Amino acid sequence: MSSWRDQILKEFTPKVARLTLVADPDGLLLEEGILEGVRERGFELIPFEDHIAFRYAYESKFRSRWDRGEHTDLVVVLRSQASDLSGLPYDLLQAGRRLSFNLGDIFPNLSYPVVTALDRGDLDALYEAQKRHAPGQLGDNATKEFVLRHVFEIAPELVKQPSDLLRVLLRRHYRGQRIPADLDNRFIQLLRQSNAFDDWPLETLVSDREAFFAFLQERWPIFLDLEAAKGTSGVREDEKPYGLSIDGPVELPFDHHDIRVYIDNLFVEGVLHSVPHEHADTLSRTWVGIGVRTAPIEDRSRRLGKLIDSLEASIPAEDAKHTDWFHFARGWAETILLANDQAEAISEPTGERIKNLQAQVDAGFAAWLFKRYAGLVNLPPVPPVMLHHLPRFLARQMGEDRTAKIALIVVDGLALDQWLVVREALASKQPGLRFREQAVFAWIPSLTSVSRQATFAGKAPIFFPNSIQTTDKEPALWAQFWADQGLMPNEVVYLKGLGDGGLEPVSEALSHPKARVAGLVVDKVDKIMHGMEMGTAGMHNQVCQWAKQPYLNTLLDLLLDRGFRVYLTSDHGNLEAEGCGRPFEGAVADLRGERVRIYPDAALRGKVKERFPAALEWGTVGLPEDYLALLAPARQAFVQEKQRTVSHGGVSVEELIVPLIQIDRRGE
Repeated sequence: MSSWRDQILKEFTPKVARLTLVADPDGLLLEEGILEGVRERGFELIPFEDHIAFRYAYESKFRSRWDRGEHTDLVVVLRSQASDLSGLPYDLLQAGRRLSFNLGDIFPNLSYPVVTALDRGDLDALYEAQKRHAPGQLGDNATKEFVLRHVFEIAPELVKQPSDLLRVLLRRHYRGQRIPADLDNRFIQLLRQSNAFDDWPLETLVSDREAFFAFLQERWPIFLDLEAAKGTSGVREDEKPYGLSIDGPVELPFDHHDIRVYIDNLFVEGVLHSVPHEHADTLSRTWVGIGVRTAPIEDRSRRLGKLIDSLEASIPAEDAKHTDWFHFARGWAETILLANDQAEAISEPTGERIKNLQAQVDAGFAAWLFKRYAGLVNLPPVPPVMLHHLPRFLARQMGEDRTAKIALIVVDGLALDQWLVVREALASKQPGLRFREQAVFAWIPSLTSVSRQATFAGKAPIFFPNSIQTTDKEPALWAQFWADQGLMPNEVVYLKGLGDGGLEPVSEALSHPKARVAGLVVDKVDKIMHGMEMGTAGMHNQVCQWAKQPYLNTLLDLLLDRGFRVYLTSDHGNLEAEGCGRPFEGAVADLRGERVRIYPDAALRGKVKERFPAALEWGTVGLPEDYLALLAPARQAFVQEKQRTVSHGGVSVEELIVPLIQIDRRGE
């Protein structure tokens, strides 16, 4: 078989049974490629997670069709062992054929606990390696080493000196690879067998991405001093006292050819930051120049040029993993920031390149979404991929630590590029803050009533059809989610309308001795956006002004001082668009947004599309059947022609990939 998926997909022949029950303890059916394959064969999937939500989807979407005599190929997926299928409702057991899949059948020679800890996206490389190397029966440690070598390209026996270790860590953290803790521990164990890395804090650097980049950032000025000294008489000045917050060797081989290739990208993408140096004029003419601060406009145009080069070469393909788009979106956000900061200083050719790149990104992302977005909805919540995964992701943490207190701050309308502005402002006021950055997908259409509500409900919008046009039910949905997790009403806080004025209501709500979970909506950025006439650059400017005011810093202090784990996210981003004309649909549209129109039936939507042939008709993925979206064309809005606006509702990278940031204090 060419792929591990074939073993599963061969069981899905259409028209064999209208209902298939699958025991899937390892979540294999929820992997993106499998989901796509199952859907291409005409099957629809419903995960059986809780009785009530399942019953609603099952009765409303399928039972009624069967009663009308229609055939459907429905798959009900239960995340448990085959023996547990008998626990399903009787009417399902009567109607369905039964299947069961698990990783032990696909990787019979490898240690089951080691394989189950892997991200499902890593199984391709493992299956390929198993086929090629036929390893025979392997125990736990041998499996860990097999996986490290063939999936993550880490051969512990080849890591003999600092440059080897740096290369391994750079590749891992630059790509944002998620490696299970057991594999990290095995790797560290093997490294510790030689004395080469006795002074390295391996337990921190191997698993903690932010700590690793802080470790590099602290040592970069030291390396620059050494580089500058090479050009002088060769006499080294007395060692400067360097205050390093992360232990480990002081000098790193940044100039090693395996390391240099990464260093350039890290400065270009803003993961590392250039630093001033007394010999900046000399150093800026060498390869280290990208990491040396000189004149701001030169620095910016040099970074922008390199970023565009890098992004042009790395637009994810149509069958890319969602994590590839997350990585791309981070560089894209940096590009938007650089291109709008003193846009008048950008040369015409660079402006043209950005425009062309924008068109490629918009087209590539839309094509990817039509193919892969439906598969994201039911992915496991750890790590979270979509906004409605967040409550289950947080609940998992509370399950692991019964004393944990968690706050989720939803900054309505905050795009990834605007997060970079906020981060800069927060860090300048409080250098002790640490940001662990991830990203998640907003819902399509990227509207507050759809996407923010899904965030607090912890479920897809199909489960709240009656409130999909409003956000009034958020407090009840948030409280209901946590009640299902066993929390009492007085342990759950929800507050909205934050971002201005005093913090007394927040302080009062959090001071309740029982408060354990807080959902906080900060709507200041959304307000800025709806009054914005100065485009993206104006957004950056206003968001920066707001973030520099005490409000957000004080809110974070309040939460951190009270022992909350703090996560910050957004329900959707925004982008600058140009009017393509208003549809004259009278009262037939349920919602008339600038970037999206919502219709109760396909015929009405089709009529409006005739006038706007480039608009996109979006299916009802995870949405109620009568919630049909017509999305404005790329970078356009349903407003007066040529009018410019900043809005949301569509499917650009800027609107759909939003920040998810864990914020804490260094050393805590």
